[in-house]
Amino acid sequence: MIQQVSFRHLMRLTDDVGLLEHAHYLIPRREEGYTTDDNARALWCVLWWHALLPPGPLAERLQDLSETYLAFLRWNQLPDGTFYNNIDYTRQREPEQPSDDCFGRTLWALVMAANLSPHNHHRQLAQNMIRKALPQVERLRYPRGCAYALAACVQMARGAESTLKTMAADFIPPMARRLANMYEQAADERWRWFEPALTYSNGLLPWAMITAGDFLQHERYLHIGTEALDFLLEKMVHPQGFIEPVGNRQWCTKTVRSVWDQQPVDVFKLALALNEAHRVTGEPKYGQLLVRCRQWFYGDNRLQAMMCLPEEGAGLDGLNETGPNPNAGAESTLAYLMTERLFLEYMDRSSGGHAYRIEVRADTVHIHYPASPSESQ
Repeated sequence: MIQQVSFRHLMRLTDDVGLLEHAHYLIPRREEGYTTDDNARALWCVLWWHALLPPGPLAERLQDLSETYLAFLRWNQLPDGTFYNNIDYTRQREPEQPSDDCFGRTLWALVMAANLSPHNHHRQLAQNMIRKALPQVERLRYPRGCAYALAACVQMARGAESTLKTMAADFIPPMARRLANMYEQAADERWRWFEPALTYSNGLLPWAMITAGDFLQHERYLHIGTEALDFLLEKMVHPQGFIEPVGNRQWCTKTVRSVWDQQPVDVFKLALALNEAHRVTGEPKYGQLLVRCRQWFYGDNRLQAMMCLPEEGAGLDGLNETGPNPNAGAESTLAYLMTERLFLEYMDRSSGGHAYRIEVRADTVHIHYPASPSESQ
């Protein structure tokens, strides 16, 4: 089996400023401008893929894209270390309120840049930006921002240079306690979650809790993380076995569970949590469900609809009762590309070992599998 993963659409959405947020079909919608959120995701994505690629034109192009995205983040880091999120096409900042999600997501992307950037001066810049941002971690109050920042601090404590390692390590216990307290305040015997509702990017919360529990060797945090992930799976795995993201029309509470509209980013975030749970616990079910997350993009969903265009490297913007949203914006495209990358990380760790071979042609990665992915578990 040969699977192709193209970066054509990501390149199409990127100009000399950064990654544009939205598309009309495959055409960038310049009037919608840019977000720091998307440029942080894109920095993570291209550096993560770059680490797998052999030297050559595509690796160089991804390296160039990482420089564009890093420059965007640097431009939008404010004097207090936080990040401005919404920028219009004329490069003007739009009115907004500060976002914990944006801060945490960008901190995580900078940690990835500090670890993975091929250029030493890019790594140094990312480290400087992290130092400026870290004091703001204490002010975070919303769960997803806390989750991203907690995972970022763990990543720094595992591998950063000595000063950042020490700074980050100090934040891990209080941040983990904060997220665990959110869980214990909201959860009961029937509702094992951090909030009164399942909304967006839910997988981030068990992902961070498992990550922190593993780093601290803290059984309570590991238990919370896996218990919350298992509860999320009860809500996101259809009885027929395919992944079914919580719809964003009404979300999911104790009394209602919305089916439409399903967002690709929620599939990726679930896959992120499943990958971490599989790494830490070794439970086969987590790996098997990660494979189903990947297959969601290829039609393993309620409507059996393709949610990606592999030849373009585009992810479609959502699944509703009439079919896929045909637009391919930045968030959905990155969710697709990063789920593919996450699947390869799982393959590296699976019982078959390094069971694939990469070949690069132009702007596309061709992945050669000895068997179908569902058989390589």
